[in-house]
Amino acid sequence: MQHSELGDSGVEVSEVGFGAWVVGTDWWGDRSEDDAIEMVRYAVEQGITYFDTGDVYGHGRSEELLGEALSEVRDEVTIATKVGYDFYDNPQAGHGELPKEMDPDYLRDAVHKSLERLEIDSVDVLQLHNADVDEITPDVLELLDELEEDGLIDATGLALGPSIGWLAEGDLAIEEEFDSVQLVWNMLEQEVGNHFLETIERTDSSTSLIPRVPHSSGILNEQVTPETELGEGDHRGFRPEEWYETGWEKLEKLRFLERDGVSASEASGRQGATGGSDRERTMGQASIAWLLSHDSVATVTPTFRTKADIDEWAAASDVPKLSESEMTRVAELYETDFEIDRDDGMDSLRSSVDGDDIESAGLDKLAAD
Repeated sequence: MQHSELGDSGVEVSEVGFGAWVVGTDWWGDRSEDDAIEMVRYAVEQGITYFDTGDVYGHGRSEELLGEALSEVRDEVTIATKVGYDFYDNPQAGHGELPKEMDPDYLRDAVHKSLERLEIDSVDVLQLHNADVDEITPDVLELLDELEEDGLIDATGLALGPSIGWLAEGDLAIEEEFDSVQLVWNMLEQEVGNHFLETIERTDSSTSLIPRVPHSSGILNEQVTPETELGEGDHRGFRPEEWYETGWEKLEKLRFLERDGVSASEASGRQGATGGSDRERTMGQASIAWLLSHDSVATVTPTFRTKADIDEWAAASDVPKLSESEMTRVAELYETDFEIDRDDGMDSLRSSVDGDDIESAGLDKLAAD
C-alpha cells in the first residue's frame, strides 16, 4: 500500500481508503454491526489506513462503530468525518436528503458530538458535507481555522454531492486551499474530475482530490451485470436502467486495461516484493489505478461490501500503473462517448447555482430539476 499527503496538511492517507458509509447504514445492502466492525478491522490488516465516515450516516451510528473498530489502532490510522446535515432535529425519510445546517455554532457543536461518538480527542480530516457555495461563508471558513487552532482537526475538506456536479463549490474549496475535495469520479464519469484538475492547475492549489464511486455503481467492477437483481434499499438501484445498459457496452471497450499475472493473494503469500510488473490487474483494480494516475488524487474510496472486495481493491495501489498510452486511450474513448450514440439517462448534473457553473465550465450537461 502506498501513501500520500492530503494537501499541505501533513495528514497521511493510504492510496486506497475505506468509505464507512456502508457501516451503520443499509443503503448498500444490509449487514450486521459485528460484520461491519470485522470488515473495518480486516481492511486495516490489508494496509488501509484512511477511513471516511460522516455524522449523518446511520444518524451517528457509523461513527460509533468506526470508533469501536479502530480504537486499538487509532495512532496508526487517519479518520475523516463530515458535518453539515441536521439529523438531530429531522427524521430520515428513506433515501431523502435531510435539511442542511452550516451555521458555525451548529457545526462546532456537531464536531464535538462526532468526537464523542468516535471516542477520539481530535479528527484528522473534517469535511463540510454537501455545502452549497453560498453556505461556505467567511464565518464558516473562520470556524475551520479556529478548529485547527484548537487542535480539534488537522485538515479540512469538502465532500461534494449527492449528484456529481457542484462545480462552484469545488472551485471555491480549491481556491481557498481546502486540504481535500471529495467527489464522484470514475472512467465513465470524468467531467467534474477533469474540471477540478484544471482548477487546481490554474490556481496552483495544493488541494488533494478524493474520488469516490470509482467503479461507477458496480459497472466497472462487474458487480452489477445484466443478470443482477439489486435488493430493496440497495443504493445502486437509483441509477436509471439506461445508465447500466450503456455502461456495460462501455466496459467492453475498456478491457484493454486488464492484465494477467500474479494475483494479490498469490503475491502476499510469497517472499520478496514483486515491484508490480508481474501483477495481475483486474478491471476493478484498473479503475482505481486510473484515478491514482492523476497527481492530485491522494486516495480513492471504493464501496467495500465484502472481504473479497478489500482483498482485490486494496491491492490496486500496487498493480502495474497505467501507461501514458493507456491514459490517452481512456481519454479518447470518453471524448467520443465510447462511440455509443444513445442517451444513458444521466445527462444532468445537480448545481447550486441553477446550472450557471456547469454552463460557464463549458460542459455539455443540463442542471437537474
